Amino acid sequence: MNGIEKITARIAADADNEIAQVQAEARASVERIRASYAAQAESAEKAICERGRKAAAERKERLANMAQMESKKAVLAAKQEMLDRAFADALIKLTELPAEEKIKLLAGLAAKASVSGTEEVVFSAKDRDTIGAGTVEAANRILADSGKNAGLILSEKTAAIDGGFLLNDRDVEVNCAFETLVRLTRGEIAGQVAKVLFD
Repeated sequence: MNGIEKITARIAADADNEIAQVQAEARASVERIRASYAAQAESAEKAICERGRKAAAERKERLANMAQMESKKAVLAAKQEMLDRAFADALIKLTELPAEEKIKLLAGLAAKASVSGTEEVVFSAKDRDTIGAGTVEAANRILADSGKNAGLILSEKTAAIDGGFLLNDRDVEVNCAFETLVRLTRGEIAGQVAKVLFD
């Protein structure tokens, strides 16, 4: 039995208990009326029982609707958590790419993001030392092959990012940090990811 069935079963049991309680009160009231007013007993019993049944049915319906809304909220929260986890995992996978794959990915991004072809490429301290030079060289090759200015420079500065790079050209900075790219991509493809995860 899953969580939704347990909640629904609990609410149904509570509603049944409440129905039983309302009916018991209704019967007790009928007995008092019968003792005092024998002539009116039959019509009074019908009226009281009907009111009790109607009130209990309305209450049961309200409780069931509330349970359904709560279960939808819980499912939505779980889906949101799974989406968050999927994009967090994507960020981790990007930062843990093998050096060769990471250089290829970042060089393509740098060449695509470059406007003048002479920007400074700023990496995290770790990436600067391991893949920085190779990425800049590969990006310059891509720029040169497409007939563009190929003068990207590996910056001496580093950035507090988990992966990716910043592209600086005087006062203009293009943020190609993995965190930013994943966040921007999430806005564009969250619906498609949700469809894959939940359909």
